Amino acid sequence: MVFKKIGKELILIGDKVLIKPSSGDDKTDSGLYLPQGVKEKEKVQSGRIVKVGPGYPVADPSSLEQEPWVKPAKDKYFPLQAKEGDYCIFLRQEGIEIKYEGKNYTVVAHSAVLLLIREFPTT
Repeated sequence: MVFKKIGKELILIGDKVLIKPSSGDDKTDSGLYLPQGVKEKEKVQSGRIVKVGPGYPVADPSSLEQEPWVKPAKDKYFPLQAKEGDYCIFLRQEGIEIKYEGKNYTVVAHSAVLLLIREFPTT
């Protein structure tokens, strides 16, 4: 899924992850329908990762020796484990729900992601 449009791009900052939450089931395995309040109280949620930020910023050791007004040649980041397309389970209370171009997404810090399910291509 590409988020570029003419004159518009969605950019995540630092260690943030953009997730398209799964719609989830409104009914239990036994067939009982759950009221909306029960779903809202769940502590974890799952979804597909749509976009990730550049990662955790890391200071360049060589920039520490330079004068403070000299701009470093390039920003350096420690990359995130999460990748676009991964399926994840994350802490719901840590997420910020947003609506972008009519679709609902959740933005969480990478530390709120509990686990990743990554599909590998079969040969």
